[in-house]
Amino acid sequence: MNLNNEEILKKISIILKENNLKIAVAESCSGGLISHNFTNISGSSEYFDRGIVSYSNNAKLELLDISENILERYGAVSEQVAIAMAKGIRKKSNVDIGIATTGIAGPTGGTEEKPVGLVYIAISTTNNTIVKKYQFPGDRLENKESTCRAALEMLLESISR
Repeated sequence: MNLNNEEILKKISIILKENNLKIAVAESCSGGLISHNFTNISGSSEYFDRGIVSYSNNAKLELLDISENILERYGAVSEQVAIAMAKGIRKKSNVDIGIATTGIAGPTGGTEEKPVGLVYIAISTTNNTIVKKYQFPGDRLENKESTCRAALEMLLESISR
């Protein structure tokens, strides 16, 4: 199945509306692109509650209640922080599904342990939280677009079960 973002969003929209589910997004490396895509769909206000760009560690602490200990221990770009962001946005927004992205879009900021293109995406529901690690090969904009696409595909897969 090779769908574009608009087709994926239409499928997501139908499922969320049919099941009366609400979502919120906490974005770091995607910089609001996921929220932008959701709000391009007419009627998305029925299920899209909010999107927060929590780019700095301070924003993650203040807006999502991420533990300072988790940020210091694992770093902002980590599985643990992605999970905490997804849970944090879901709980703070009082919605059914929280989506979070954290990563290194590039071209700077990468290290040997955490190279440019490394992204973690998490989806949290009241029953389950999943996280996936990606290594995208593109430039900054391509990595943001790949992150958005992967998050939408993860969401579609998780709500289609």
